[in-house]
Amino acid sequence: MNHFLTQKQLPESERPYEKCERFGPEVLSDAELLAVIIRSGTKKERAVDLAIRVLDRPGAKKGLSALYYYSMQELQKIKGIGKVKAVQLCCVAELAKRLHTSKQKDKEMFRTPESIAKVYMERLRHCRTEEIILLMLDTKGRKIADEVISKGTVNMAVLEPREVLCVALRYEAVFLVVLHNHPSGLPVPSEADIAVTRRLAAACEVVGIFLRDHIVIGDNCYLSMKEKGFFE
Repeated sequence: MNHFLTQKQLPESERPYEKCERFGPEVLSDAELLAVIIRSGTKKERAVDLAIRVLDRPGAKKGLSALYYYSMQELQKIKGIGKVKAVQLCCVAELAKRLHTSKQKDKEMFRTPESIAKVYMERLRHCRTEEIILLMLDTKGRKIADEVISKGTVNMAVLEPREVLCVALRYEAVFLVVLHNHPSGLPVPSEADIAVTRRLAAACEVVGIFLRDHIVIGDNCYLSMKEKGFFE
């Protein structure tokens, strides 16, 4: 005899959507929150059971943070996740990143390497390949803009001083901070990172722009090349 109950057959107190409507989202488990987004399961599986499988991602990253590491193609390999659900889940992960960044976007946050790293940590720490972001500041150290200037492989992205200066001059920036991530999770700069940073600092000085720092982002950790004395 089949004792499986569909989502609609469950008591209202156990349905994630109705539970959220009645008591608020804070009472929902991670799987229940995700089930509200997924909405429907399969003939043999409720949405919350499907959500549990999504969160139980193979490998080190599990739970809600697993959403950052799924590609759209990988999500569609999970039974019960089609194209629409995969797009929704990828958008949820991106929205979470942007909410975190938006919360940190206080102009006074760009004073120290730690405060800068906090703003960009969630944006960069989950990237599967290296990305280089150029943060541009005005004379008072306030943010003018930031721009992704390079995307690379799992262990390399190209930083070209000429390209950096072209972008910085276009925005009339006075101070620059370069940030890039290491998908390995370890924020240890390579010899190439150090060499190109020194070249960039020298090139900036020629045109009256100042390289304030080059920050390497790891997995919830960072390294300031300025603080470590890798360049003047």
